[in-house]
Amino acid sequence: MYTISKQFNFSASHIIEGLPDNHPCSRLHGHNYVVELTLSSETLNETGFVVDYNELVAFKKIINDILDHRHLNDVMQGSTTAESIAKFLYDQAKSIWKEVVSVSVSETPKTNAIYCP
Repeated sequence: MYTISKQFNFSASHIIEGLPDNHPCSRLHGHNYVVELTLSSETLNETGFVVDYNELVAFKKIINDILDHRHLNDVMQGSTTAESIAKFLYDQAKSIWKEVVSVSVSETPKTNAIYCP
């Protein structure tokens, strides 16, 4: 199995609904997110890639157009947790590349949420 990954960044604000008023995430706040897209294949394409890294510019465009410098509650349906963002981005990427296996989202250097069906 061959596996590749690439990291992407974006900044956005959000409020996590349904938390107690004294929870810090119930208030308007933001993060500098780090997203990692992982793709795998048992074989390589005719050029020797799982997917050419240059093709992944399409994923960056999705991030830039939909999430970057936005208020996530305005652009996503439902929850805006890191877990939900990972699933949202996984679905977007999977619609482009069958080789997508997971998306991870970090809100801080010490936290990470992964969506991997």
